[in-house]
Amino acid sequence: MQSLFQILMLLLDVAWFLIIVHVIMSWLINFQVLNLHQQFVAQMWYGLNRLVEPMYAPIRRFLPNMGGLDLAPLVALIAVYSLRIILQNNAGFFFG
Repeated sequence: MQSLFQILMLLLDVAWFLIIVHVIMSWLINFQVLNLHQQFVAQMWYGLNRLVEPMYAPIRRFLPNMGGLDLAPLVALIAVYSLRIILQNNAGFFFG
């Protein structure tokens, strides 16, 4: 069961990393530091969107429309961190 715990923690770490990279990349694109007309940047952006949008979509259904401000990544980060805390506090279930 320890392996299952470690795999779940790894998946949460990967989700955390993808969300952070997506947020930073969106800022760089919006501030025109990165250009979507470059093929590599566009492929990275669309690939990241395909990975994180399934996490954001259910969150966006519950959040009110904030205009140009998207709080879905923040809520997703809080959810991932909360799941990590829950798993760590219940690690005895996996180890014992």
